Amino acid sequence: MAGIDIHHPHSLPMPEARARIEEVARKLSERFGMEYAWDGDQLRFERSGVNGRIELAPDALHVTAKLGFLLSAMHGPIEGEIRRVLEEKFAA
Repeated sequence: MAGIDIHHPHSLPMPEARARIEEVARKLSERFGMEYAWDGDQLRFERSGVNGRIELAPDALHVTAKLGFLLSAMHGPIEGEIRRVLEEKFAA
């Protein structure tokens, strides 16, 4: 099982950062059938072939995910897209 582990700094107020994470999660849910839920300052997400979480801290995000067998073949492009979205939404 391939894994993704990304630390990304941000300088947004916590409520705004949380709203941006929520926006991204909602789009993933609509587009890919991803289920998600907040647990404190962690957004947990999953669908067939992937599960993970986004931990929100005052100055950084920590994204971790485990990819199942089929999605592990696309580990590089998936991680690249996550990094692109983080840069777009949370430029430090």
